[in-house]
Amino acid sequence: MQGTLLVSTAGQGVLRSNDDGATWHRIPLGQDLEFDAVVRCLAVHPTTPEVVYAGADAGLARSDDAGTTWRRIGSPFDDQQVWSLSVDPLDPDSLLVGTGAPSRARMYRTDDGGSTWHRLPPELPEHCAGVSKPRILTICHDPLVPGQAWFGVEEGGLWRTGDRGDSWTRVDGTRQDLPSGVHVSDVHCVVILDGPPKTLVCVVVNGFYVSQDDGATWTRTDTRATWGIYYTRLVARIPGSNALLLGIGDATPGTTTRIFRSDDLARTWQESTFDMPATSTVWAIGTHPADPGLVLAGTKYGDLFRSVDGGRSFTKEWRSFPEITDVAWTPAACAPPPAGH
Repeated sequence: MQGTLLVSTAGQGVLRSNDDGATWHRIPLGQDLEFDAVVRCLAVHPTTPEVVYAGADAGLARSDDAGTTWRRIGSPFDDQQVWSLSVDPLDPDSLLVGTGAPSRARMYRTDDGGSTWHRLPPELPEHCAGVSKPRILTICHDPLVPGQAWFGVEEGGLWRTGDRGDSWTRVDGTRQDLPSGVHVSDVHCVVILDGPPKTLVCVVVNGFYVSQDDGATWTRTDTRATWGIYYTRLVARIPGSNALLLGIGDATPGTTTRIFRSDDLARTWQESTFDMPATSTVWAIGTHPADPGLVLAGTKYGDLFRSVDGGRSFTKEWRSFPEITDVAWTPAACAPPPAGH
């Protein structure tokens, strides 16, 4: 494979491989992003594959050489933990960034690639029952509707904007308030499929919801009742298709991972196979349109798996990692790492 594999971790920054996983390298010394940073999320620029963003424990960093070197993007959240970020596929200079524990959970937007930033509503609570301090775990731009986006909070619900984030509406609630709505406030992931019909998938801690009327109504699948395993962590789209991968574990950090693939807009699912079992819950899935068949899956406690058939089967990579927080790959090849690193 030509390109660069990237694994972000809680304590060892971002590790990268530009030789198809044969060797791995830490962030060099002297970078704005420390080699032992806590990095919670990664995003590859949709039109410039050399550009990669990393949300870290001290704000947002950018690499212009596929993860080899990093510089800080100055922002109002330089001293905060970034948990999620999304580059608008219809306007790549526009990014949404979500912060969270141990920092206050807040949303920010740039319209000029990071030169200036706007703090956005809503004002989220400082504390919550489920995880002590909320964190914005997921942000998803609508690829079909300019200005529309979603974010989800652990714990704090599902939120929607139609004006690029200038205002947000919370769209989850109780069964009594919203009998056909999202009823769990612990939101882990949101993905949008083009369809037809356009399909929204919202993953919560113990299941997932599907809407095909732009979020007006939702149907729920309980993962414990369906597959006997409850901790529903993430869902990822196979680029250029309506196929989905759903990642579930038995707890956090857990001891078991199961991944399922759907090719019919989340109606039916087929379980993926592993050449050896994972030792914790799957925590991240990485794909890129340059090769929809190549999928990386990282687990909470450091297993990295690879699929070359769109997530139908996975094989374990030789390298184990510190706690994995996100995985990505880009078709851009990074420069050789500096000597000694």
